[in-house]
Amino acid sequence: MRVWRQLGMLVPGLLVVLLAGCVDMPVKLPDTLAGASVQPTQQEVTDALREALSQGITRSITQLGRDGAFSADQRVRIPLPDELSRVASTLEQLGQERYVREFEQSLNRAAEESVPYATAIFARALKAMTLEDAMEIVRGPDDAATTYFRQHAEGELFDAFLPVVARQTDSVGVTQAYKDMIDRTGMLKSVLSPELQDLDGYVTQRALDGLFLYIAEEEGRIREQPVARTTELLRKVFGYYAGR
Repeated sequence: MRVWRQLGMLVPGLLVVLLAGCVDMPVKLPDTLAGASVQPTQQEVTDALREALSQGITRSITQLGRDGAFSADQRVRIPLPDELSRVASTLEQLGQERYVREFEQSLNRAAEESVPYATAIFARALKAMTLEDAMEIVRGPDDAATTYFRQHAEGELFDAFLPVVARQTDSVGVTQAYKDMIDRTGMLKSVLSPELQDLDGYVTQRALDGLFLYIAEEEGRIREQPVARTTELLRKVFGYYAGR
């Protein structure tokens, strides 16, 4: 946390530099932060903050966008909606566990297919981040960046994930059969839970919850070990302030 707090001390100074129009000039830091090898410029510091967050996002997307990623992690695995779980238990007792397993796998596979579509959306959110946003993130709680992304990107992510999830569930026979059955219930849909009425929406929200869980964990690692997760730029910037 110390490095992030030091960056928080630096942000007001960055505002002064911007107002002076000196974007690429070295940042003048308080004496308590001066005295290491090569002092990074204002541009390098702001780029490093975005890059550190980008690393965590990229790693999260890579981890969850792989085959079997959701199913293998009990924290993010997408179960059948509660009402369907009771039906599934009956089907398993009747020897139809294969269909239950295929149904649940289709939900998790749909989530895995949707996750890579988050890359461009997060990139835009990072680009739109202001210095004021950066100050709040650096000085905020351990999940401040994750909260920022939920506030600024979750709606767009949902809209991007939903059609991908729908295509994937449509391609699996047992899931498509369920959706057709729900569509034929007509007025009976009003007595069904939202999860049963909109299976794709249910999967999409669970996929987002899993992705943000991973991003929050990555943010925690960045704050605790900023130099350990680094490119050359991050080594220069975070290394400069480490131990100060």
